[in-house]
Amino acid sequence: MPLTSTDDIVGPAHAGDHGVGAFNVVQIEHAEAIVAGAELAELPVILQISENTARYHGSLAPIGLASLALARAASVPVAVHLDHAETQELVHEAIELGFTSVMFDASKLPYEANVAATRVITEHCHRADVWVEAELGEVGGKDGAHAPGVRTDPDEARAFAASTAVDALAVAVGSSHAMLTRDAVLDFALISRLRDSLGIPLVLHGSSGVGDTDLAKAVAAGMKKVNISTHLNNIFTRTVRDRLAASASVADPRKYLGPARDTVATEVARLLGVLAGR
Repeated sequence: MPLTSTDDIVGPAHAGDHGVGAFNVVQIEHAEAIVAGAELAELPVILQISENTARYHGSLAPIGLASLALARAASVPVAVHLDHAETQELVHEAIELGFTSVMFDASKLPYEANVAATRVITEHCHRADVWVEAELGEVGGKDGAHAPGVRTDPDEARAFAASTAVDALAVAVGSSHAMLTRDAVLDFALISRLRDSLGIPLVLHGSSGVGDTDLAKAVAAGMKKVNISTHLNNIFTRTVRDRLAASASVADPRKYLGPARDTVATEVARLLGVLAGR
């Protein structure tokens, strides 16, 4: 099927009462697993590629083009999204490759500088019909640069959205990136206030640290795009460890990467069901 835009996936969620999953791709097995999980659940999904992953592969193109090919071949709607980009150059490369959305992260900058940088990105992306997500109120855990105690102010969020014309906003409500346990404490009242203050979809980053019950509550309170990465990496790596421990002589990577891919696909399908309210 043709490549689906992120707006075509998040838009219906924003208009309705469900959320959508956005899962990070590190290598091609991740992308394959995420698409397989979405097909198993018969639900749309978003493949995300971060700036760190692009750096790991030497550039955005290798993993980006592979993810785009998988998205186009899927039997369910799959969008490909650039996650946590901090440079204009990477945003421009994503657009040229065919990504339909980007998340530009200028949250380390002071408020006015964040607004100015994000507005430039939004203007460029909208000319290319590309959807833009930004971040306000730093989400914790990202290379020590973010303060976990920060919360997004609804009035500031409304002003930021109006000044930048972004299509979605990642907000700080208690989650933190790279959590290995699912015990984050979310501020559901704040999520509802942010939902009521903005007319654009809210994005929950650091969702690996949020349990199933609270994921569903976050969606009900107003979160629409839910980003999950570390949780899937935990499952992937645990499966690889188990396979290698069970057979010390294995040399073929397919013997342990394949089962890890399958395990992640099953979890993606389950999580998509949680977010969809099934």
